[in-house]
Parts: sequence; structure tokens; C-alpha cells
Amino acid sequence: MRKVPDYKFWFVVGSQPLYGEEALREVKEDAEKIVAGINKSGKLEYPIEFKLVATTAESITKFMKEANYRDDVAGVITWMHTFSPAKNWIRGTQLLQKPLLHLCTQFLNHIPFDDIDMDYMNLHQSAHGDREYEYINARLGVPDTIVYGWWNDEKVQKQIASWEHVAIAYDESFHIKIARFGDTMRDVAVTEGDKVAAQIKLGWTVDYYPIADLVKLVNEVKEEDIDKEYKKLEQNFEMVEGDNDHEKYVHAVRYQLREYLALKKFLDDNDYNAFTDNFQDLAGLEQLPGLAVQLLQLQGYGFGPEGDFKTAGLSKLIKILADNKKTGLMEDYTLDLRRGHEAIMGSHMLEVDPTLASDKPRVEVHPLGIGGKADPARLVFTGSEGDGIYVTLSYFDKGYKFVSYPVDAKIPEKEMPKLPTAKQMWTPKVGLEPGAKAWMYAGGGHHSVISLNATEEQLKQLARLFKIELVDIDK
Repeated sequence: MRKVPDYKFWFVVGSQPLYGEEALREVKEDAEKIVAGINKSGKLEYPIEFKLVATTAESITKFMKEANYRDDVAGVITWMHTFSPAKNWIRGTQLLQKPLLHLCTQFLNHIPFDDIDMDYMNLHQSAHGDREYEYINARLGVPDTIVYGWWNDEKVQKQIASWEHVAIAYDESFHIKIARFGDTMRDVAVTEGDKVAAQIKLGWTVDYYPIADLVKLVNEVKEEDIDKEYKKLEQNFEMVEGDNDHEKYVHAVRYQLREYLALKKFLDDNDYNAFTDNFQDLAGLEQLPGLAVQLLQLQGYGFGPEGDFKTAGLSKLIKILADNKKTGLMEDYTLDLRRGHEAIMGSHMLEVDPTLASDKPRVEVHPLGIGGKADPARLVFTGSEGDGIYVTLSYFDKGYKFVSYPVDAKIPEKEMPKLPTAKQMWTPKVGLEPGAKAWMYAGGGHHSVISLNATEEQLKQLARLFKIELVDIDK
């Protein structure tokens, strides 16, 4: 699977030559100190690199072209230290194909009342330059992100760090490749979508393969390779045989490991990082992949059930955004409608993402009343609690749109000893009834992604970059 590169971000200062070379030297020195300070703060995972003080349209255009063609540059950060004529930025900004952050700041965080003079004023025109610059961005329709405040404040540094993850997720989205094993589930609407439109808007490549291509690899997996993976399971998870006899349990688990190894080989050999399957198309397989899918999600692969490539791509995208922490496929299942206890319990038969686990997952084997195949092994666990987002990608005649709301993720009030699936509970922050109704009115489907490590603000920034509508139910 593709590894996220060692990205960096370029920093450019907007200025003009009216105040002379000495002023420009001070601008450059201040900018270098700002970049060094932010990098040393420990808040950023990806470094910022100071590039230049830009004073002409030609230098800005050249800079933007270079940023476009550097694969290791994930985005551009601008600072209008002094008044920078916005018309200088038009051509370069039009050409820029990377995410753009405008840092509205100044070198000092205060007004030196006793000493302030016109020289100081001329060097600290951020309030003037910011508005000149953003006027032209607004007129051009640039989906930039504005971070406002003193550069050395922790809040500002965290906002920059958060945006860096958005920029990287946006860039990596154009490297998402989804393998579909079989078609979509029959008679279901939410799994459908336009694959070409997904590639145009989101950069996703979506390819179909017959299940026979996977079955061939499943049958070629070596027993000694399964032995190694079985030992890893014993080290990392609880092995719970339950009511199964030992031979049946071991065979079921080993077969899931056989599917896991075959899926991983297919995906890696063909450069895919997300996939779908369909329980209505399992000819040649003993079990619907369950544990196999969960182990792949744990490593960062995206997944969509029932042929739903939209959810496969979305889960991969949000996993990138969230560093693959507490993020994965989810589906609304059962409701708690008691006053004061309102909640949704989500699950998905076999394939709930183990990154969401708050306890040690258990490897269990249970019947599955769908698909007509042998009892599959799966990881059973309880989800986590905290603030999160819940998001889906829906397709309409007018194209794609995100539907989302922030949630309070919860763990169940009691154990559920008879429920043989992983489970995650949550309540929309706007309330269960208004949240659920707004979701349905907006056309949000039942296949979604939950993340306790990504934020609603990051999702808004992504939607702006992709120029896709976001139905933000919380607002």
C-alpha cells in the first residue's frame, strides 16, 4: 500500500518594494523567525520551509508553478507581512493546484504604544494586506483556509497543524485506488454512484474485478504463511472459541487469514489502497471476509461493503486525514429512544474497523444469517467515546455531496454478551431526532464513516478544496 510521503509546506511572504531594501530585509528576517518558531513548537508533524519575499507578479507566478510540480510540497502558506498589491497574485493563484493557507498574523503580538511610529506602521500592515489579499482570493473563488492570530500562540499553531493534515489528505486523495470485487448489492440505491465523477471530483480510481480473481489467490495462499499470521493473532487479540469446537474455530479463523493474505497481495501487487466486496457475490469463497477486512482496515486500507466504492474511498480519505486513528466504516443499526438515553448503535455485521476499539478485540466465530456461507471469524469489541464526526458521501443527479454532523461517541451502558459484532454508539450533537431527520432530508445514506480523530472544521476545508457541497447538519 502507498505510504504517505515526507511532505513539507512552502511559506511565501507578500510584500512590495515601496519602502526600500532595508524594510524588505527586515520582512525576510521576521518571516524566517516565524517559520523557525512554528517548526520548533512541536505542534506540526510536517515542516514549513521559508522560500521568499515576493514583491512582483512574476516572482509569485514562478513560485506557484514550482510548488505545483514539487511532489513533496503538499501546500502553500502565505503571509501578507506588509501591503502586497493583490493584482500581483492573480495569475500565480489561478495556477496554484495545491491547498492554500493564509496566515493572518504579525511578528509582534502587541502595539508598542510608547514607541510606535510610521516606520513601525509601514512594516506591520497585516490588517491592511490581509484584506487586500483576501479580496482577490474571494473574487477568484479560491478555496483557501484563513488562520488568524499571533503565530506563536498554541491555538494558531494547532490550526496550522490541523490544516496540514487536510492538505495532505487532499493530495493523497488523488492516489486513492479502489478495487471492487463484484458489483454492488442488488436492489440497493445507496451503494450506487458515478465512478468517473468520483475520479474527476475526488481523484479516486475505481476498478472492477470478478471475484474469481480473488478466489485464485485465496487458493494459492501457503499454510506456513497462515501459521505466521495465526501466531500474530494470538499475540494481539483474545482468541475466544466460545461454543465452537476447536477444529471448527481454528479452521474458520485460518480461512479468514487466507482471505486476508490473498486480499493484501492483490491490493499491494496492483497498487490499490481501498476495496469493496459483496455478500451476494462470493462464488468460490467459504466465508464472507470479516476478520480479513478488519485486519486490512487496521493497517489503513479503506473498505466499503456491498460494492459501495463511495464508502471505500471515503473511509480511506478520512483515515489519511485522521492518521488512521479511531476512524472507519460505520452503519446505523439500532436506536435507544428513551429520554435522556438517546443514542444510535452502529455496527456492520463483520467489518467494523478495529482502530475504534476501546478494549482488546476478541477473535470469535459465529453464524452469519446472510450470504449463505460458512460461519465467519471476526473481531468483536466495544467502540470508543469522545467527540467525533459522522460523515457520508452521497451521489445525486447534480453530483456528489458530503453529509455530516458532529457526534458524542459513547460506549454502551451495559455489556451485550449475545451480540457477536463490534459496536460503536453515538448521539448527534444536535440531538438524535433533529440530527436523524436532517440527515435523511439531506439524503445521507446508511453507509458512513465515523472518526474520533478528525474534526468538522477539517471536513469543511476538504469539501471546499474538492468543491463539493457539504451539508453540515450541526450548523
